Amino acid sequence: MSTAAAPVRQLDPHTVGELLEAADKLLAEFGTSATSPELLAHVAQVAGEFSPALRHHCRPVDTADGLFVLRGLDVDDDAVGPTPTSWATAGDSGAVYDIALLLLATAMGNPIAWEGQQDGRFVHNIVPSPGHETEQTGASSSVLLSPHTEDAFHPGRAHLLMLGCMRNHDNIATTAASIRRTRLADADIDLLTRPVLPILPDDAYEAAQEYADEAPPAVPALFATKDGMTLRFDPAYTPLDDADAAYRGAYGRLSDELARVSIAVSLSPDEVLVVDNDLVVHGRVPFSARYDGTDRWLKRASVRVPGRRTRPPAEAAEHGYGQAALEAHAS
Repeated sequence: MSTAAAPVRQLDPHTVGELLEAADKLLAEFGTSATSPELLAHVAQVAGEFSPALRHHCRPVDTADGLFVLRGLDVDDDAVGPTPTSWATAGDSGAVYDIALLLLATAMGNPIAWEGQQDGRFVHNIVPSPGHETEQTGASSSVLLSPHTEDAFHPGRAHLLMLGCMRNHDNIATTAASIRRTRLADADIDLLTRPVLPILPDDAYEAAQEYADEAPPAVPALFATKDGMTLRFDPAYTPLDDADAAYRGAYGRLSDELARVSIAVSLSPDEVLVVDNDLVVHGRVPFSARYDGTDRWLKRASVRVPGRRTRPPAEAAEHGYGQAALEAHAS
């Protein structure tokens, strides 16, 4: 894994003040970060009035790295309170940063939430949780969170994934690898752009795992666009044993290449990692959770970019295992 630095977009004090002042005003008006139609409408209005400087920082990912770090947010370790022991107990912990992340997400596109995940909230709390240490979800800790496309099982998955750091005393790294940095043989690309295997719902979607109305659709791992290769990848939930040896070999070489180009990003509490979910797979290194209020704590937002064309047209016919995404701002 590389120690190369991720591209950074540094917020100046004026733009940080603009963002956090707006978030403070919205929180004071609504008293919660739990979204309502009224709050979402105000978020859209405020984000639409951002200064050119702040909007420039929210421009699309513009390098082959497929990600950037937005740096400069002020997070007070004492003021945010202890790290919650699960998303279910987090409530409005760090609520002003929920709204700040939602404002940034709105400037970048259309935030989405999932009816079946974290009570339909648009900003999720990612914290280690007792009893979930070995799962392949954000609540795990003691195992490597395998590199994956966020919500890879679903055709309506986000185009952008945002991870805002509230606390990371132990410098626990998020891993990230861009398909645009890999080198693959033409024969492997040919195999991996064919729809051979499904990607099954992960453990965060219990209802989706029980979906039995239709067979899981086979999907390609890679897709070529006019701008370059994109990917849809989640080996932990892909039944590779169902494929032939040639496909498994190609998939394994893709995994090896992603590991070769992977970088480690240890977020600090003033940083937001923005990942292009069509270019980059992300994961997390293992760590030992203490459950004492000082563990790693991230905020997560998912964003669709209206009008974007980076995915196979066939995805439109997928059933999505019965899961529905909620859009913050209806088109």
